[in-house]
Amino acid sequence: ASIEVVFADQGYTGDPAARRAAEMGMELVVVKQPEGEKGFVLLPRRWVVECSFAWLSRFRRLGRDLERLSSTLLGFHFAAASVLLANKLQPLFGMLAG
Repeated sequence: ASIEVVFADQGYTGDPAARRAAEMGMELVVVKQPEGEKGFVLLPRRWVVECSFAWLSRFRRLGRDLERLSSTLLGFHFAAASVLLANKLQPLFGMLAG
């Protein structure tokens, strides 16, 4: 399982980003704001990252910068993501058991 498509914001527009993605065997899809639009516009696929950050922000330990080692912080992020994944899989395991 590898990453095939990468969604990015307008900061990754241009040839260098597209070339780098192609070198890594990925398709770069830049999600742009429609022409002539001002202010907030709901863009497709951008909500996925925002929801992930919102879910991780529920873990208070991740909101503090108290860790001495970056590997400790990485471990807490991994643990938080595991808890979120387990909660998402819980209904599936309930259906399999019953």
